Amino acid sequence: MYHIKKNTVQETLIIPLFGRKVCSEHFPDLFEDPEAERICSMLDYDFTEKGKKMESAVGLFGALEVAQRQYDLAWEVKDYLKEHPGAAVVNLGCGLDDTFRKCDNGVCKGYNIDMPDVIEVRNEILPAGEREINLGYDLNDERWMDEIDPSNGAVFFASGVFYYFKTDAVRELFQKMAKRFPSATIVFDTCNKRGAKMMTKTWLKEAGISDVNAFFSIEDKAEIEAWCSDFASVTARSYMRGYRDIYNEVRILHKMMIRFCDSLVKMQIIKVAFR
Repeated sequence: MYHIKKNTVQETLIIPLFGRKVCSEHFPDLFEDPEAERICSMLDYDFTEKGKKMESAVGLFGALEVAQRQYDLAWEVKDYLKEHPGAAVVNLGCGLDDTFRKCDNGVCKGYNIDMPDVIEVRNEILPAGEREINLGYDLNDERWMDEIDPSNGAVFFASGVFYYFKTDAVRELFQKMAKRFPSATIVFDTCNKRGAKMMTKTWLKEAGISDVNAFFSIEDKAEIEAWCSDFASVTARSYMRGYRDIYNEVRILHKMMIRFCDSLVKMQIIKVAFR
């Protein structure tokens, strides 16, 4: 059993993991995640409080979002691998996410990147498998790019990561990546400023972010299109309905929340293809 300390980075890492576990229990026809179940069973942590919150209607929608986001990003990774089977699959800000394993075609290479203290926890709970490596870097430290072998293509993805970055930092990161990894793709989740302000009342608050104005959020993908001439295309899809429409599979309250996320919060999956 691996002990998880309260009020530490370890605790923040297990929240999405637990969300996927809860989602697979409540929506087994939509999401099946035995790995999330397995890892949670390995942890010395009292999930009672988080379980109560996540079992509520609003909390369950949060779990649904976490699971759907992983599904969306995995869909894009698998789609890229159809044309580039030996590509580098790079998880930016990986936490305890196991998307690479869900997408592994037997020949691609997986890179999981996060802060050194996060990777230390990951190495204990989710050690790297075959053709997979865990790398401890701050994403703003471009030395991590030297570790990636893009000779057979590269697909990057980030799940719930860029909300913590200032817009200028995201723009600079993408510009550098476009230069270093031509023909690669990056996929990530976003929301608009209204959504970011809502997040400040929850998990952004825990990160010490109270004023979201400088932090990354977008109203329209055209904002990103203007960032760099090395972008071949920028596309966007609905977070909850763009890859697999689950609207008719959920209760009325969750239908209303999906409509809210689409129309007023602009929760989207953005894909940027580099030239």
